[in-house]
Amino acid sequence: MLLRHGQSVYNALNLFTGWEDVDLSPQGEEEARAAGRLLAAVDDLDLRILHTSVQTRAIRTAELALGVVGRSWLPVRRHWRLNERHYGDLQGRNKKETAEIHGAEQVKLWRRSYVVPPPPLPAGDRRSASDDPRYRDVPADALPATECLADVVRRVVPYWEDAIVPDLLSAGGRGGAVLVTAHGNSLRALRKHLDGISDDDIVDLEIPTGIPYRYRLGNDLRVLGAGYLGDAEAARAAAEAVSRQAG
Repeated sequence: MLLRHGQSVYNALNLFTGWEDVDLSPQGEEEARAAGRLLAAVDDLDLRILHTSVQTRAIRTAELALGVVGRSWLPVRRHWRLNERHYGDLQGRNKKETAEIHGAEQVKLWRRSYVVPPPPLPAGDRRSASDDPRYRDVPADALPATECLADVVRRVVPYWEDAIVPDLLSAGGRGGAVLVTAHGNSLRALRKHLDGISDDDIVDLEIPTGIPYRYRLGNDLRVLGAGYLGDAEAARAAAEAVSRQAG
């Protein structure tokens, strides 16, 4: 199960978020609870373990959703490799205003290009993660100042292989499931890997907030089926709303 966090405070303000650590908005909290209701409605879903990023909005989404499901007791693994894409110097800036300054096509390139990152954070910028205690054990040269989606794929796929896959093989062998609660771009990276989406086509994939996406995997981890829980039209509309955020 893949779940993008509910609407954050920065989402509500239409700001680039990235590694800025912000909480859920009231709407985001309700989206997280609604995700829990969707998970609880699946009769054959036996969640065994939770993976999240180390960012508050993903952590709280998982807590609220699992509270509804009655599985707050699940063992948890958290890792920075599931963090949102680092948006560099765009972090904290208004998406629409940025598009007005730099042009909609340039902003779309920064947001959705597979290989073009936004401008990096300046050296010594207050938004740097270097002094954040949650990253104190991460090598300094591994902390990004900006990222394109290809960079996110390079950090997410090893975590998938080294941490999530062993839990899938263990839980799946007993009929269980794994929940991954993360972010739009870290989940895009996972879906690119799992579905074999091309570098060009991944540009058009949008991940709506707060709607669980279910993969059914074979014993060899090949995808047998996938789709959003609940109303497919609602998921499509929510994904379209995400794509309009930059104007």
